[in-house]
Amino acid sequence: MHVTVVGSVLLLAYGTAVHVVHLALGGLDPYPGLPDWLAGYFIGLTVVDPLAAVLLWRGRRSGVLLTVAVFVTDAAANGWANHVLDPSGGVTAGRVGQAVITALALALLVMTPRLWRHAGGG
Repeated sequence: MHVTVVGSVLLLAYGTAVHVVHLALGGLDPYPGLPDWLAGYFIGLTVVDPLAAVLLWRGRRSGVLLTVAVFVTDAAANGWANHVLDPSGGVTAGRVGQAVITALALALLVMTPRLWRHAGGG
């Protein structure tokens, strides 16, 4: 199994757990203060993250595409939340996390052709 696949699956599982905890603790409004479209995106990751993980783990090309889409859009969504919506400025845990997910998204983009060649159908 390719190390990028294992790492991505573990990160997607972590993301799933984070969103499940937010839903469990936040109830009907797990992301207060965020616009509805952004909160909806993060809630949607509760389903999309594990779907991407399973498809990627099974060596599906659809898993490669979905995983890349999740990482890139998650980096953008967190960037919006941490840099546009948060006026505090400076270094925060959210901004550090956003920087990490952006770096991971970029690394995954670089690895995508290799993952694609190793992935089977679907």
